[in-house]
Amino acid sequence: MTRILGLDVGERRIGVAISDPEGRIAVPLRILERASAEQAITGIARAERVQLIVLGLPLSMDGSVGMQARLVQAFGEDLARVAGLPIEYWDERLSSVQAQRASGPPRKRAAGGPRRRRTPADDVAAAIVLQSYLDRQRAQHEHDRQ
Repeated sequence: MTRILGLDVGERRIGVAISDPEGRIAVPLRILERASAEQAITGIARAERVQLIVLGLPLSMDGSVGMQARLVQAFGEDLARVAGLPIEYWDERLSSVQAQRASGPPRKRAAGGPRRRRTPADDVAAAIVLQSYLDRQRAQHEHDRQ
């Protein structure tokens, strides 16, 4: 099997995750600034010999495609042209919530100092989306073999 990139596309940042070569495990890779992301993602995809990019699609809780999901789809169309790779969209509802929980509570502030913000979990969210995709693909493959 080949490697797959998973992306959690936000307004300012994009979380990037990658699968192992067997397509079993997704791991957080890095967080990119949105402004320069297409070229960076293309470079990562080439260096890692990626054959597919999975974008988390932020559907509304009722499953409908809202404004944010349409923006992700537009980004995906542009990325497909630049990277020359197929794009698949995967429902990412609640992945950001899971990522925030996985990265732990906000850090406490030092006495008298400002409260320190939580580390962005965009790459963790991308790994959660990609892992969900990989698990579903594996389950479908198992089902098809029966």
